[in-house]
Amino acid sequence: MESHDGWGVSMASRWGLTMGSHDGVSRGEFPPPPFSRWRRPSRDGGSPGPVTCRTAGGESRHVPARSRDREWAVPLGEAAPRPRPRPRCPGLGQRPGPALLGSRGGARPPGPVGIVPHSVGSERRAGAGAHPPPAPGEVLRCLRPSPAVQSRGSRSHRSRGLALLRHSRCLPPAPAARGFALAAGSRCPAMPSNKSVSDAPIVQFTNCRILREHRLQREDLWVREGKILNPEKLFFDEKGSADVQLDCKDSIIAPGFIDVQINGGFGVDFSLATDDFKSGIDLVSQKILSHGVTSFCPTLVTSPPSVYHQVLPQISVRNGGAHGAGVLGAHLEGPFISKEKKGAHPEHCLRTFEAGAFQDLLATYGSLDCVQIVTLAPEMRRSSEVIRELTKRGICVSLGHSVANLSQAEEAVQHGATFITHLFNAMLPFHHRDPGIVGLLTSDKIPAGRRVFYGMISDGIHTNPAALRIAHRAHPKGLVLVTDAIAGMGLAPGRHTLGQQVVEIDGLNTYIAGTKTLSGSVATMDTCVRHFQEATGCSVETALEAASLHPAQLLGIEHKKGTLDYDSDADFLMLNDSLYVQATYIAGEEVWRQDASGM
Repeated sequence: MESHDGWGVSMASRWGLTMGSHDGVSRGEFPPPPFSRWRRPSRDGGSPGPVTCRTAGGESRHVPARSRDREWAVPLGEAAPRPRPRPRCPGLGQRPGPALLGSRGGARPPGPVGIVPHSVGSERRAGAGAHPPPAPGEVLRCLRPSPAVQSRGSRSHRSRGLALLRHSRCLPPAPAARGFALAAGSRCPAMPSNKSVSDAPIVQFTNCRILREHRLQREDLWVREGKILNPEKLFFDEKGSADVQLDCKDSIIAPGFIDVQINGGFGVDFSLATDDFKSGIDLVSQKILSHGVTSFCPTLVTSPPSVYHQVLPQISVRNGGAHGAGVLGAHLEGPFISKEKKGAHPEHCLRTFEAGAFQDLLATYGSLDCVQIVTLAPEMRRSSEVIRELTKRGICVSLGHSVANLSQAEEAVQHGATFITHLFNAMLPFHHRDPGIVGLLTSDKIPAGRRVFYGMISDGIHTNPAALRIAHRAHPKGLVLVTDAIAGMGLAPGRHTLGQQVVEIDGLNTYIAGTKTLSGSVATMDTCVRHFQEATGCSVETALEAASLHPAQLLGIEHKKGTLDYDSDADFLMLNDSLYVQATYIAGEEVWRQDASGM
């Protein structure tokens, strides 16, 4: 075979094909060679030119550069081997793949072997079972590639493909050809298999709006093996398709919420040392799924060293699942905090840093293996040393329950602190001459590349809506919604515990018994998200990211949590337009769904 530009000679010889006509075709229309996936420039660099092909009879004819009007098939020579049953083509899901023709020897049969127009009268379906050898010149119709077989070419060619086979190897499709196959024994170069990288089922969530790149996008969500899939790689590299499709009924799909400050709930107090502490963690992790929380940090308030020594070994970092939300590590709020701003923390348990500051901390906690966050007061002596040591160990340092001024807070940030515990609460109030810790939101002394995050209890009790708006407008990318929930969350009003203290629930207010000192909240995370969006007038995207992306960024896990980016964990929620949770998914598996009664 020869071509005007020389391209056809090398490629056709490489593939072992001869282009030819069929005796029953006299229109002079011939398909392009099965290499149209590659561009064939003409000599002058313009559009592809015609190709001269040798027919079975030896005559030469010009082949148009593009011809897609007809279906074509492959004539088989006299010595063509018997067709073998067609196995499942790897990478094509459950749909039938192209026919497998050929022998292990790969020898070319005698006689004309080429691509010719399909003859309807002599049609035989390849791979349909045991059939006698085709007669000389008989034409087999090639099975059309499944829609799952996508080309690696432009998107306009996705629905067209050429599945070429050498023995049992499935080759990449050509974008411009439709209805082609290789004859038995034809030789072709070794190409990589398009077998999927995994046989795990692929789930496609359709009819939804996905929160991705800070905006809701009308896209489908693809999930496999607990991870978010890139559909383009799935289509073009793996030739894969969905095994299951789920209609989301126009729901919002957002990353699962992450609560980095939760003291307990549903009758469980994380600051109480009990023999069945693990069962308490399991109960809370299961219950908060209905409120959209897929990961959390169990929080311990100021306690005696014996409590830390008994409780912390029972907290282990674990992934979420049907059993409940994932545990990211403990948040230790105290005991190295200010007496003046102790809040609901018992004063007799407060501690200071002595000569061996970090060793004092280790002696108090016993172990830091499962610790994710430590809240301390930065004005305490030797706190800078402790902040540096904690930061070296990958532990987030938060500033709170403090009377620190702005310069002390800035120094703590320069040593590694990155978080503020429940902004405005248990700290000096904002003052125009010295804004204190609150001033970190607009400070120009923050190290380059560092972002300070701050927790907000958006329950309508701890922070006035005006203060919430001020903080959000001053530093929107650092706002992290937290619940600061106590054991009474999810229960009726009454008396409950918060570590060493007894608290009373009066409506949405929680006080230390006999006082008007606030002690945590009974708000759930989805309630905080809705109140934040209503109070600030921010976008839906902003409200959702304050409970997902921002806490993930705080903990340095945004590559796998708090986002729906490709390859991240498939922890996500389905919500309606009013931001009520309809369903919760962890690792791509449904772990909670609202039933018909709305429960």
